[in-house]
Amino acid sequence: MELVAGCYEQVLFGFAARPTESWKVVPDFTHHAHSASLSAVAVNNRYVVTGSRDETIQIYDMKKKIEHGALLQHNGTITCLEFYGTAHLLSGAEDGLICIWNTKRWECLKSIKAHKGHVTSLSIHPSGKLALSVGTDKTLRTWNLVEGRSAFIKNLKQNAHIIKWSPDGERYVTVITNKVDIYKLDTASITGTITTEKRISSLIFVTDSVLAIAGDDEMIRFYSCDSQKCLCEFKAHENRIKDIYSFEREGQHIIVTASSDGYIKMWNLDLNKIKDVPSLLCEVNTKARLTCLAVWLDQASETKENSEKAETSSQANEDEKSSIVRKNKVCRTQESDKTAKRKRKVTPEKTILEAPLQKKKKKRNSSA
Repeated sequence: MELVAGCYEQVLFGFAARPTESWKVVPDFTHHAHSASLSAVAVNNRYVVTGSRDETIQIYDMKKKIEHGALLQHNGTITCLEFYGTAHLLSGAEDGLICIWNTKRWECLKSIKAHKGHVTSLSIHPSGKLALSVGTDKTLRTWNLVEGRSAFIKNLKQNAHIIKWSPDGERYVTVITNKVDIYKLDTASITGTITTEKRISSLIFVTDSVLAIAGDDEMIRFYSCDSQKCLCEFKAHENRIKDIYSFEREGQHIIVTASSDGYIKMWNLDLNKIKDVPSLLCEVNTKARLTCLAVWLDQASETKENSEKAETSSQANEDEKSSIVRKNKVCRTQESDKTAKRKRKVTPEKTILEAPLQKKKKKRNSSA
């Protein structure tokens, strides 16, 4: 897996994260991606895309570790990027446009004039049929992605700068400065509000009902969407937190944070003990003013790794079974016991290696 982060210094960082006995993060690449600071980053199973104040979207092929090209549809800072599956990307910018991209040919399928002001944030429903967006025109808009048209417009009292669906798609949240409004999908009405002391810069759903919120201080706080109460808070960085990301790996729930202090940190969160402070897995100092963060998961290698583990486990079980069978057989005589011991000492690998050597010996004897 790769931690990817953008910064004010126009650089995209890539750090390979390896879950050995203890997690290790090692520098993989630094790329001068844009001619202005990076403002957004998104990932799918193959690509990393970055948006910038230079009004371009850059594409990177993570399988081949090469630049793949640039998208030039927008006239304004790219404010938000989000993939849906492997085939589509949505982008929003200060020109008020939302663009829908085909990621196979990298064509702009549709360009929608979404807001009268800037598009500040967008979020795609887990079904892929709907999207929500907020902008500086004080509106929350629902988009029918099947037909590529506006489905509903809700007027807000102030400009929202973050919108996010829950993983189950049953609720969504908007962020206005330091206030989180929680909506239910079926009623489209506010069911609760969370207010923090400082401006919120990033939030994620850790579960369908728990939010992790980061902002213009050093703290990360977990809140219940149902009770709107703070479940846990802890100091994560020495400066304000710019972005937060989460993913699951082999049952382990991991949160990654990026801060203006230059550090990217990985935390292990125990969902069964949500009130406990997450444990720090590892950290890396980029020495840059970070702005955005994502984690690219190489699903192919993850799958291969898991299948290899399963294969090893299966082989171990087979060996154990055959060992038990042999143990049952060796009780007959001392001689058969010795034979069984000899058999157990020979591994399949050794058998494969030894077979050609035996043939060579025979050839030598015949030639002599």
